[in-house]
Amino acid sequence: MEYCVFVEPQLGASYGDQLAFAQTAERLGFDGFFRSDHYLRPGRAQQLPGPTDAWTTLAGLARETSRIRLGTLVSSVTFRHPGILAVQVAQVDEMSNGRVELGLGAGWMEQEHRAYGIPFPRKRFDLLEEQLEVVTGLWQTPAGDSFSFEGHHYRLEDSPALPKPVQKRIPVIVGGAGPRRTPELAARFATEYNLGFPALEEIPQRLGNLRAACERVGRDPETLTFSLAMSTFAGPDDEAIGRRTAKMGRSVDEVRDGINIIGDGDEIAERVERYAELGIQRVYFQLLDLQDVAHVEYLGAEVLPKLPR
Repeated sequence: MEYCVFVEPQLGASYGDQLAFAQTAERLGFDGFFRSDHYLRPGRAQQLPGPTDAWTTLAGLARETSRIRLGTLVSSVTFRHPGILAVQVAQVDEMSNGRVELGLGAGWMEQEHRAYGIPFPRKRFDLLEEQLEVVTGLWQTPAGDSFSFEGHHYRLEDSPALPKPVQKRIPVIVGGAGPRRTPELAARFATEYNLGFPALEEIPQRLGNLRAACERVGRDPETLTFSLAMSTFAGPDDEAIGRRTAKMGRSVDEVRDGINIIGDGDEIAERVERYAELGIQRVYFQLLDLQDVAHVEYLGAEVLPKLPR
């Protein structure tokens, strides 16, 4: 099992806030620091300092951390041309000495596209499929060869397919709740399939969809990592947890809904053990208050040592 800190900086966070989380997570033994790729807080008043760009942030963190893995959960295909994205990710991979992972998705928040003048096509899964083909194709093209691609949305002609990543294969994360098309894209292109924020009872069916997709394309599902993300509220007692839920405008009872990860070290360990029994191999603890570095400290010191490896 692997354990990552996952943050949503569009809720209100500077680069410095993210750096503090990433360095604390690294010091305490987490496997990865991942962030969302958004430019707007959905449906609510925006908070200062405003958005930070995901790949600019990760480039900075690549130089200010040394071990922890870094990535997006997930970048939107609407934000960047796949040729440019391949260059950006490969460059950050070099800057981090091979610690980068790319989560890529179709995008969903139309409001942020309108706010920053980014086109928001209605049919985005075709974009996702072509971007996955282009990005992985560019990285996998042998040095000295060229890469060409003729799709409905993108056309690349005799690209030198440079720069090359440090990693032989940059991990690619694809995820979602869709029963067929998303699992098929994961089976074809991904190294990790992320289930999103599932209830316990939903996990077997979603993993079953992925395994069926792997069978259709002739891939061994054991070559994929299965992961999930979950909003997390940790603390030694309900009073401490309540201070964290209140920051999000919710009560302890509201977040004890059987979906969120909530509790002290023993309670969280029990939940994660259940995930492991169901086949999950990586857990992303989604922490929503990026000024609460003590939350990372508690998870790392009091929870992480109790979790299965």
